[in-house]
Amino acid sequence: MPHTDYAIATYYILATAEASSNLARYDGVRYGLRVPGSTLTEMYRNTREGGFGPEVKRRIMLGTYVLSAGYYDAYYLRAQRVRSLITKDFTDAFQKVDAIVTPTAPTPAFRLGEKVADPLEMYLADIYTVTGSLAGVPGISVPCGSTKAGLPVGMQILAPHFREGALFQIVRAYQAASGLST
Repeated sequence: MPHTDYAIATYYILATAEASSNLARYDGVRYGLRVPGSTLTEMYRNTREGGFGPEVKRRIMLGTYVLSAGYYDAYYLRAQRVRSLITKDFTDAFQKVDAIVTPTAPTPAFRLGEKVADPLEMYLADIYTVTGSLAGVPGISVPCGSTKAGLPVGMQILAPHFREGALFQIVRAYQAASGLST
């Protein structure tokens, strides 16, 4: 999977661009929450402030940036090309194997709220799941153990396009062999 190193950057460029574009309609006029204001601009500002949490606002800002006139080609179009390369990596790999098994995350689960102050660290924890999302292949995360502290450890299984049935068969076989189930 030669292009995996580019997956996190590619995913967050594309995901933030799509979030920015899709959430633009939630302006309080036709869609979504409306928070009153004395002017239209103030109503927009109040609506966006009251209707979106910090992570959504961060993604809208990043997405707006990568879609802006001076950066569209440099970021968004380049990320789309890398997405195509990652998809090809999966297509090539599935010519040789029936499924790909990876950790779900590079570390065991962290406690709820533990990483919220460091968005970059949270984004980097997605390294194993974003590649399948970019390629559009089916995947599932199943428990495969736990830490000494009792936090779960996940295993991700990815299958070729339209092979969800095979994916579920692999999961059932793993669960039967390991005694672990969801």
